[in-house]
Amino acid sequence: MCISVNHVPVLYAEALDSLHVRPGGRYIDCTVGGGGHAAGILERSAPNGRLLGLDADPQAIALARERLQRFANRVVLVNENFAYLGEVAAAQGFAAVDGIIFDLGLSSFQLGPAGRGFSFQVEAPLDMRFDPRQTTTAADLVNRLPEDGLADLFFQYGEETRSRRIARAIVAQRPITTTTQLAQVIAQAVGRQGRIHPATKSFQALRIAVNQELEVLAAALPQAVALLAPGGYLAIIAFHSLEDRLVKQFLQREARHCLCPPRTPVCVCGHRATLHLVTRQAIQPSAAEVQRNPRSRSARLRVAQRLA
Repeated sequence: MCISVNHVPVLYAEALDSLHVRPGGRYIDCTVGGGGHAAGILERSAPNGRLLGLDADPQAIALARERLQRFANRVVLVNENFAYLGEVAAAQGFAAVDGIIFDLGLSSFQLGPAGRGFSFQVEAPLDMRFDPRQTTTAADLVNRLPEDGLADLFFQYGEETRSRRIARAIVAQRPITTTTQLAQVIAQAVGRQGRIHPATKSFQALRIAVNQELEVLAAALPQAVALLAPGGYLAIIAFHSLEDRLVKQFLQREARHCLCPPRTPVCVCGHRATLHLVTRQAIQPSAAEVQRNPRSRSARLRVAQRLA
């Protein structure tokens, strides 16, 4: 499936401005997707700036390669999860870089009619893997987890307050093999009120669990800080509260000189700040962007700068 090479990603200008992209700079896009942010970085870093792009999804790498081919040897693309960011960067000769970006949202092609299982609006197998080399699918979790395990998954990763009712209905209807089948079971279990489909949070929870998104992000953030040169910028776009909370807490912790409890008379932790918070509050899309792209409404951009 193709996406338009003119596709503009969420918070495009804000993210590039936050990175302070300069000619000749070296940058890493940890979630290259269709190559939207990457193209902007390469344009602004011309004539000799370089970019390393990672993505766990091989389809994303193929799309990015097509979109970025005009930049020739200024871009290196690697089909790998950003959990291995440090390892990949070392292998490709990217150290002490000027900027790193994470765009943690799903790409348009992943939500489209490509049989990936991310959307309940499209009939597809319950897959939800970013990387087809992964062994566990959403169908495995839906059909194998015990009722309590399913309920905990929906509550923890989807913040779904009706998780036990949903889990009970799923167990009663197993096996469930397609997206629309699962969405129908959930809708029948809890009913439909308002504009948001009742399966939205449960699908989010399954996707996060299948791809271990929070664990992977927690592992990648310290690696990103270590790769930044002094003065380099880290920009992270999150799309749901669990991701954004993890990012916010990590950045706040790395901006502090001491992590000891407040009443500790003398610092014993030895922690020293590695980051300066450029944005105390997350940057959100403008009303005009949300109108153009309703999927952008939940995006939150946080930015930090590496200290010397």
